[in-house]
Amino acid sequence: MAKKPSESQRRIINKKARHEYHIHETVEAGIALTGSEVKSLRDGRAQLNEAFARINSYVVTLYGLHIDPYPPATDRNHEPLRNRRLLLHRRELRKLTPAVAEAGRSLIPLSIYFNKRGLAKVELAVVTGKKKYDKRQDIRKREHKREMDRAAFRRR
Repeated sequence: MAKKPSESQRRIINKKARHEYHIHETVEAGIALTGSEVKSLRDGRAQLNEAFARINSYVVTLYGLHIDPYPPATDRNHEPLRNRRLLLHRRELRKLTPAVAEAGRSLIPLSIYFNKRGLAKVELAVVTGKKKYDKRQDIRKREHKREMDRAAFRRR
């Protein structure tokens, strides 16, 4: 019998997003999927690296999300790079639309996961791109924190 994957294994994370962008706000959205896509996501076989979302007249669409084909699905398999519709309440859309309309802002998925009810959810963020010096500064802060933690650990 196969082991059930833990919660952290099922979460698909866009690791580059926090390095490449300043995150202003996040929102949780549902995602419309086919059966083979759900099975593939449960196996953790997807990439969010190049994914982004757009709002077009109260419809949010996710582009560039690659979900690997599910081998047992054979002839009923999905197209790996198809555009997927995101499900948001209208009040959330009204809040996001002006935030994204500002110059230099966009919608980027941070992670895909399954909630307690077993529904696939996408964590979207309103972001602006970081400059090269911002990235360097973040790396310096991270290294400094690491050194402080090591020094504290050695003292114990």
